[in-house]
Amino acid sequence: MDFKGEILVEAPRDAVYAKIRDARFFVSCIEGVRDLEEVDATHYTAVMESKVAYIKVAFEVAVELLRDEAPALIEAKIEGRPMKIAGRLTARSVTRLEEVGDGTKIIYETDLSLTGKLGSLGRTVLAAKAKDMEKQFAENLRNAFSAPKTEAAI
Repeated sequence: MDFKGEILVEAPRDAVYAKIRDARFFVSCIEGVRDLEEVDATHYTAVMESKVAYIKVAFEVAVELLRDEAPALIEAKIEGRPMKIAGRLTARSVTRLEEVGDGTKIIYETDLSLTGKLGSLGRTVLAAKAKDMEKQFAENLRNAFSAPKTEAAI
């Protein structure tokens, strides 16, 4: 399954790149990710929990940073296995950052494959779940860069 999209963030590209490249910040924007461990500068492990249709699943995932071209591009490979059911998750993600006025456009492409019981759920169910996660990630990312709102003094 291929997922593509864009997120516009009101922050300079260098700042957005630095935040996205910070693994702790990045996973804080993804609901259900916990136990992040940095193996080295380009390898990470974590647990990702989610509910897909009627199945609640937790994946042990390993992430490898394949390309890091600051501040314009990050490419990563993700591999994981569900903790209680048979299957496998593999994904390759490319994120590009483009300057747009005073902000940054994040353009992402992810090629995701699930095998086993989750893979048998079907593309429609998995695509719907991925869209929900994508919306939440984009909202969390935008909120992280939005200026704090202050109330006017009366």
